[in-house]
Amino acid sequence: MAAKVTGCLLDPITRQFGYLFNYRRNITDFNQQIHSLDRARERLQIDVDAANRQGDEIFHDVQEWLTYAEGIIQNRDDFNEDEKKASKSRFYLKSRYRLSKRAKKQAEEIVVKIREADGFGGRVSYRPPPTPLLPLINSDYEAFESRESTFNQIMEALRNEDMRVIGVWGMGGVGKTTLVQQVAKQAEEHKLFHKVVMALHISQTPNIFEIQGKIARMLGLTFEKDEDRAIRLRQSLKKQEKILVILDDLWEKLELGEIGIPCGDDYNGCKLLLTSREQRVLDTDMRTQKLFHLRHLNEEEAWSLFKRTAGDCVESPDLQSIAVNIVKKCDGLPVAIVTISNALKKESPPVWKNALEELRRSAPTNIRGVSKNVYSCLELSYKHLEGDEVKSLFLLCGLLGVGDISMDHLLQYAMGLNLFKGLYSCEKAANKLITLVEKLKVSSLLLDNEDGDSYIRRSMFFDHAFVIRMHDVVRDVARSIASKDPHRFAVKEGVELREWQRTDECRNCSRMSLMSRNMDELAQGLVCPQLEFFLLNSSNDDDSYLKIPDDFFLDTKQMRLQDIAVIGKLKRLQILNLAWSDIKRLPKEMMELSDLRVLDLNCCQCLQVIPRNVISSPSQLEYLSMEGCFGFKWDLVGFNIGERNNACLSELKHLSGLRTLAVGVSHLSLLPEDDMVFDNLINLTRYSIAIGSNSSMEIEYKATRKLLLELDEVESLQKVKSFSNLLKKSQYVHLGKLKDTKDVVYELDKDSFEELEYLRIYSSPAIH
Repeated sequence: MAAKVTGCLLDPITRQFGYLFNYRRNITDFNQQIHSLDRARERLQIDVDAANRQGDEIFHDVQEWLTYAEGIIQNRDDFNEDEKKASKSRFYLKSRYRLSKRAKKQAEEIVVKIREADGFGGRVSYRPPPTPLLPLINSDYEAFESRESTFNQIMEALRNEDMRVIGVWGMGGVGKTTLVQQVAKQAEEHKLFHKVVMALHISQTPNIFEIQGKIARMLGLTFEKDEDRAIRLRQSLKKQEKILVILDDLWEKLELGEIGIPCGDDYNGCKLLLTSREQRVLDTDMRTQKLFHLRHLNEEEAWSLFKRTAGDCVESPDLQSIAVNIVKKCDGLPVAIVTISNALKKESPPVWKNALEELRRSAPTNIRGVSKNVYSCLELSYKHLEGDEVKSLFLLCGLLGVGDISMDHLLQYAMGLNLFKGLYSCEKAANKLITLVEKLKVSSLLLDNEDGDSYIRRSMFFDHAFVIRMHDVVRDVARSIASKDPHRFAVKEGVELREWQRTDECRNCSRMSLMSRNMDELAQGLVCPQLEFFLLNSSNDDDSYLKIPDDFFLDTKQMRLQDIAVIGKLKRLQILNLAWSDIKRLPKEMMELSDLRVLDLNCCQCLQVIPRNVISSPSQLEYLSMEGCFGFKWDLVGFNIGERNNACLSELKHLSGLRTLAVGVSHLSLLPEDDMVFDNLINLTRYSIAIGSNSSMEIEYKATRKLLLELDEVESLQKVKSFSNLLKKSQYVHLGKLKDTKDVVYELDKDSFEELEYLRIYSSPAIH
């Protein structure tokens, strides 16, 4: 017992004297720990800066850690200054004791904090759910007095606890989408709901999968691959205390249960706001409790919008009477007023007079929900486009289904149809496309994407992936124009193809766009001898594939292609897109495609064989994408496995014109020992190159130049040097499994990462 008491008394005394005896060691250890803390802070700050550039939210504990570290590091100089003063103090021992105790205590705290930073494991942030009101209000929107009453009544209905399903109907182009966007904006600002989500432009053939995706992304919800999306979405929506779901542009009854939207007594916290061109759809099919009719603008409001768009020139004596009559022809519909005023605003009086005369002579149309006058106004805007190229592009946009239009797809279709005469370079064609799209936007015939859907696949052709859209009324008019001579284009949504294929319209058309839902198999034999463009958008609720008979294209002489091997005969083929297909082997006949500019093999997960020289033969190739080709393995030079004889990476060096490259390689050893494969690609401006066991991983960081390298078991620095030019241009660099850190990093960094935005280093024990 005495020994224990003695120990209890001696331990505190020994500890106190230890602060004096170990003074120098405690001060040195403190400064060393401060240095380690500073290095840990720098590494963490790199991840935080990258997350901030992406608009991510930093975890609170990470931010608190950085604040703590910065405070300790900033106080280091004050501490060392106190230590110098202590050596000259009359109370020398007392000062040393105090500083030593403080140094030891803080050093121990710092050790714990450094372990904390290691525990973050590179996870410093999270991506918040998209703001529900990401859709942008149309720049032409004006708070018209005639709309104010309807707007206020809708807001009042949303506040009414007994109102669960509310509808807005009106003619196409009257402004229903813009109105509900304003409603959503105010509902969120006034905090009427905890969440506001929307799916715009649903159209005649609703895509349930797409609607679910739009709502889920606004909730921050991610679906697993094989789960029941409707059940998961319903569960997520029911967890929201109060939520407003906006479904825009319904053409027929929409089964809310199939989507996963709770309705009726299923959940009282969910309200629906629906829009349609037809009262019947909302009143009878969707059983809305309150229905609002959005009427045309009155004459004063229509004139105000027209004048604001066309300019004050419409008040001049020689134009005013003509302009007033043109506005009357617009039927008070904003979409018609804006497009025709943009078409005429810089024209001379004779052009205005001719425009009015054309509107008076226009023939009636049978477009559902679109008046004769609106059609005439939009058709006139089309006629005022300058040049066949921009007109052809407008009609092509009308063919491309509904909703968003991918600029990547639009470029490929335009080049395939030879819309840009004399342009054979993809880069020049892309520049041309941007120019023409801007002309159509200025004319209000195309619009920027407003859907708030941020999920856009990385672009092959443009520095930033982007989409455009076409107003549904403008699209209907474009399709009507395209269906007539001399174009003969056909767009069919949800029709019975077997019956339609027997019609003259089908036999005579040159371009065809089909949209179907829940169709198992296409009918036998498409008889369209003039067909040069065929687009099929198909979606089945059970995720089953649409079956296409072997003889489906037998009587389409302009585009006949039955066996993929026959593709070698298409000597002038410039774009080959096999993305997301189940192809297992590319035919060796592709070596004959000397004029090929684009080869898209994105997500061909079954692809196993690319014969030697197929990659290197198209010397004009500008774009090559092989992301997601998980089954394909590159061969080593001079090494074959059975009959596979796969392509080698050294083939890439022959593609000096390559501008975009997306490729994954399983191991650095597959690179030729003495070949500078990537150094030869001097024109490369967009790339995603991943080398190592993580070569198939998806990189979400938004950059056009990405490089992922795993340098495991690197024996030759020659292979490291082969990436020197790419590293100078890379915005995103991901380095893993660095062993000989000093030599490797020196080789990578001696010319500096000139355009680096994000650097991540992982699984590298040599870096502390």
